[in-house]
Amino acid sequence: MTLPSELHPALAGALTARGYDTLTQVQQEMMDPERATKDMLVSAQTGSGKTVGFGLALAPTLLEEGDSLPPASAPLALIIAPTRELALQVRREFEWLYRECNARLGSCVGGMDMRTERRNLERGTHIVVGTPGRLRDHIERGSIDLTQIRAVVLDEADEMLDMGFAEDLELILSSAPEERRTLMFSATVPKGIERLAKNFLSADAERVRTISNTPQHADITYKGFSVMPHQVDAAVINTLRLHEAENAIVFCNTRVMVTRLTARLSNRGFQVVALSGELTQQERTNALQAMRDGRARVCVATDVAARGIDLPKLDLVVHAELPSNSETLLHRSGRTGRAGRKGVSVLIATPKVRKKAERLLGWAKLSAEWGDAPSAEAVRAADQERMLQDPVWDVAEEDRHEAVAQLTEKFSAAQLAQAYLALHEARHSAPEELAPVTDRKDRKREPRVELGPSGWVSLSVGRKERAEPRWLLPMLLRSADLTKDEIGAIRVARDLTYVELGEKARARFLDQIGDGGEMEKGVRVAAVDELPDLPKPEPRKRFDDDRKPHRKGPRRDDDRGERRDRKPREDRGEREDWGARKNPKQMAKDWEDNRDGAPKREKPQYDKPKHDKPKFDKPKSDKPRFEKPKRDPEVHDHAKKPPFRKSEDGDRKPRHKKGGAEGKPAGKPAGKSGFKGKPKGDFRDGPKGDFKGKGKPGGKPAGKFGKPGGKPAGKSTGKPGDRPKYSGPKRGPNAVPRRKP
Repeated sequence: MTLPSELHPALAGALTARGYDTLTQVQQEMMDPERATKDMLVSAQTGSGKTVGFGLALAPTLLEEGDSLPPASAPLALIIAPTRELALQVRREFEWLYRECNARLGSCVGGMDMRTERRNLERGTHIVVGTPGRLRDHIERGSIDLTQIRAVVLDEADEMLDMGFAEDLELILSSAPEERRTLMFSATVPKGIERLAKNFLSADAERVRTISNTPQHADITYKGFSVMPHQVDAAVINTLRLHEAENAIVFCNTRVMVTRLTARLSNRGFQVVALSGELTQQERTNALQAMRDGRARVCVATDVAARGIDLPKLDLVVHAELPSNSETLLHRSGRTGRAGRKGVSVLIATPKVRKKAERLLGWAKLSAEWGDAPSAEAVRAADQERMLQDPVWDVAEEDRHEAVAQLTEKFSAAQLAQAYLALHEARHSAPEELAPVTDRKDRKREPRVELGPSGWVSLSVGRKERAEPRWLLPMLLRSADLTKDEIGAIRVARDLTYVELGEKARARFLDQIGDGGEMEKGVRVAAVDELPDLPKPEPRKRFDDDRKPHRKGPRRDDDRGERRDRKPREDRGEREDWGARKNPKQMAKDWEDNRDGAPKREKPQYDKPKHDKPKFDKPKSDKPRFEKPKRDPEVHDHAKKPPFRKSEDGDRKPRHKKGGAEGKPAGKPAGKSGFKGKPKGDFRDGPKGDFKGKGKPGGKPAGKFGKPGGKPAGKSTGKPGDRPKYSGPKRGPNAVPRRKP
């Protein structure tokens, strides 16, 4: 079958160069001329070639009648994908599909440099591929122009709704022109997709369902392996070793599981990379590129890689943890079995989740072959078969004849075979030894061997020392040559513990330890003729002291201890004024009734609770709490204070300088100054203004002062031209240094 004739020549040449000779069903549906200008809601199976399909569907809208696109300016087409990896993969597909059309592509993907994306948009693009969150950021910042958009494609629309991008999609679609063409691609069509299609698709939109002649995932073989919970990692290792796929992907549900399993596989010699949401976009891109280049063979990933990731040589998918629903199972498994290749999908299930795995397969209409995980012997047998079928046996190179002859002369055939096997095994990781799978329901307890004639021995520990059979039994087995079948009942009393042993075991036990001997931790052993009558064991207490154990529910009367007697509760009767507040409307109605002269309602009086606690009396004291010190005229009277004091050296130092009138501080004017000791006037904080009222000794006299320390107006000093001393504010931002007298 050849490519259809109605295909655009530029796209036909790109498909031929890529190796396409036929189109898939969904691609043929996109080439229908009757749908060239209509909106479409397309549902197709995973791996059916949807990316190339909507690339072909956009050709009539973008190219119109020309062979190439016009000069790049504002974008003409917008493609929205749920994840970064899928968006970048769509861009790579469009690069080779529209290369001959001179198309310029841009990407708006979270995790990448937003400034670089903005510069690319400013230079001009034809097609923009992005994720919903980053596209919304560009729209809100005004760095992308959607006024020239001719077509919008929503790839994996159901996944975008599941990831919570409904509001972002509505904002993006509302920013695009209404006369655009909209294509929605989805593997499933839930109610959310139908609602979104009803709001943003035209009334004449077509619903396209691609029906395949073969069942879903026909190229994928499903297998189920049952393992014990603690051997999931070992089962994954053996599965990878059994198939030895060129590329394999292992799916986990959490980032923690991805990190742990990646480290485990790396330590076992696998070429492994990780792919999860906590990695940067550059790290995720490098991981996928390493898988494509062959530098890595195993990828451990979360469901972030389950949508749209296309690895051409991926042959094996392993579900280390089961997905949450059947749709995720289909998308995970759909990474293999693409473009006609065969693939294998393996589910690792513990006995606890085996039923869940079967339900997931049933909901997806799939069936799997169940069995035990590959054993170490099965892996070695597969290695030997691959070794015998290796093409290296058919290669004969002439330049190695001398080396081959030297080896055959020096070593025998058996030695050469042993060396080759050793080198072959060294290149691969050793398989894991797996235990057989047993379910708790299927386990059958072996019948206990009858003890027969027996005797008793006593141990010097009891309930007082918290003795328990679970640590006494191992002690008995270690102290003497005993088995579990030779030990019978264990009775723990308050001070002693009695152990029943068979006759032969008892004799052997007493011979080794001795009557009165000691075992571990100083536990003494004594022979007992018969088991005494033990009292009924007391209920176990939580604490060793006299504290009472915690109980749930109401306390009993005997647990309450000494409590004061409570009086019976007063019978409230049918009092109207008791209880919650009245309705505000009823209160307003009562107020209207009372306003016309009706008797007002008295406020209910409540009895105040009476307490037996005596009132608090202030402590009485003969002396007041704070007593003002008495004035000592000898000390506090400034006029009588001696002018000199003696220092420790014996030198006399003046207490203050003399000046002015005798007995007054220095610097105060004498004579007619209008004040004696203190000036009158208001003293303001600033250095300017009128000063009146009472002041302090040495303050400014009344009058107007232009500057601090200036001449006063009028007669204010005793001597002509004498300037009074200006003290000014002593503290604060307006403080000035003190002038010398």
